[in-house]
Amino acid sequence: MSFRLRAIGLLMLVALVATAATAWLTWRQATGQVKDSVTAGQQEVARITTALREYGYAHGTWDGVSPTVSKLAKDTDQRIRVATESDVLLADSDVLAGREPRSESRQPPVLVDPRPEIRIPQGLMPRAAWKHTLGLIGQYRSTVRYAACLTGSGAEVSVRRDDSGLPQISSAHTSTPCVKSQETTDKESGGAYEEVSACEAKPDVPACLQLAFNNHTADVAPPRLEVQLGHQDESPPTLAAAPAFGVAAGVALAVILGALLLSRAVLRPVQALTIAARGLGEGDLSRRVPAAGKDEIAELGRAFNRMAGSIQDGEQRQRRLTGDIAHELRTPLANLRGYLEALQDGFVEPTPDLLDSLHEEVMLQQRIVDDLQDLALAEAGALTYHRADLDLRDLLETCRTALRAQAESAGVLLVVEAPYSVHVHADSDRLRQVVGNLVGNALRATAPGGTVTLALVPQGELVIVEVRDTGKGIPADDLPHLFDRFWRADAARGRATGGSGLGLSIARQIVADHRGSIEVRSTVGVGTTFTIVLATTGAPA
Repeated sequence: MSFRLRAIGLLMLVALVATAATAWLTWRQATGQVKDSVTAGQQEVARITTALREYGYAHGTWDGVSPTVSKLAKDTDQRIRVATESDVLLADSDVLAGREPRSESRQPPVLVDPRPEIRIPQGLMPRAAWKHTLGLIGQYRSTVRYAACLTGSGAEVSVRRDDSGLPQISSAHTSTPCVKSQETTDKESGGAYEEVSACEAKPDVPACLQLAFNNHTADVAPPRLEVQLGHQDESPPTLAAAPAFGVAAGVALAVILGALLLSRAVLRPVQALTIAARGLGEGDLSRRVPAAGKDEIAELGRAFNRMAGSIQDGEQRQRRLTGDIAHELRTPLANLRGYLEALQDGFVEPTPDLLDSLHEEVMLQQRIVDDLQDLALAEAGALTYHRADLDLRDLLETCRTALRAQAESAGVLLVVEAPYSVHVHADSDRLRQVVGNLVGNALRATAPGGTVTLALVPQGELVIVEVRDTGKGIPADDLPHLFDRFWRADAARGRATGGSGLGLSIARQIVADHRGSIEVRSTVGVGTTFTIVLATTGAPA
């Protein structure tokens, strides 16, 4: 699967999870809000029906209920339509507010029964309870008539419940006299006596008594109301799913666009890297990729360019090395071939001097080949080392002894400055090879009467080996090329000194394999100093 598809798939998965989590939280919050709204609506319904029931309970009639309906509609922000069960309209909050009545809500009406729920004393026998109920019926009929009269006359009615649950009416004043009738005629209560025997047989006596009370007070009690709340165009408290789906679709679209932009931003440099890498594989070492910015992709591009540059430099060094080897071997081999052909044809006599010269030339070529092999092994990390603890002062003394004859023949003083013994863990033969090469170069560069010094300078966990001469020095422009293969300060590449041009390259690699460093500083006309830095025994090698 391509990176683009994987990126889009991953981002889509993240988007789906995030959207699902957001939708779930939103659903929970919205559901809670809906529940709260429903609860608040139920509380409003209870408030309206309770207020209307109390009005009918206190006044014994629905006359004058309009102000109460208007106040309830204003307080609850509901449209209230009050009518009897026979659909006689008593009040409409829209009409009371002076606007056209709106269509009624499809919700079923709420019934309001203003008749009291009677309370029968505990412990009464059924017949005694019926006698008590008959008294309550008569009392309620009388009280209702009295309350209706007070309401009709415009008096302010106050009410309280007695122990039986019946209303007790009182008024501060009346505009017309009203007489509280106490009559409970046989005609009005006779029908109730006839129900005694039937109700005594029922197990739920209080419900039977309540039913009888309701039946025998229905003609005087206010009729039951049908209260219609709300209007048809009113939106119920519901949770709309369309916005959630719209948001989810928008998030998904944004994620897809982001994935496309991200994949494009990532894949464009990757494609450039792929093309450049393919070009490198085909031999085009000049290929590079744009590497602008500071992000990881730009860093990858810069790393690729560094790698490509290193490969190109290595290829150029390899070509130069091949050319240098061919140049170094071509002339002496041509000379050897010419002399051999001349000897074979009899044009030249095989004198001892000629044979010695040819043998010396062959040995020089053998030394070049041996040095090339050592350098190749060292750069490949395959050069064999036999490390052991050794005293660098003894090593310098050994090198001076070995090169004393060459120094004396050149008229150069060779001295050692090593006041202390310093031990390192290294290959003594390879280090003698390095120091011998440096001393040999110094002796060839120093005029008779000059001095070559081997110095040993301890420095904490490190030790510095210096090879100083008082020779002619090396120009500053030549110092960067000093460790290159086959490089000689002599532009004519003279062979009078017998050097192969590989000694310093081999020396640098051997010192690097010992985790050390080698540097050079030189002043023309004053002399040259090579500095080797190594770790002493006890310091990490």
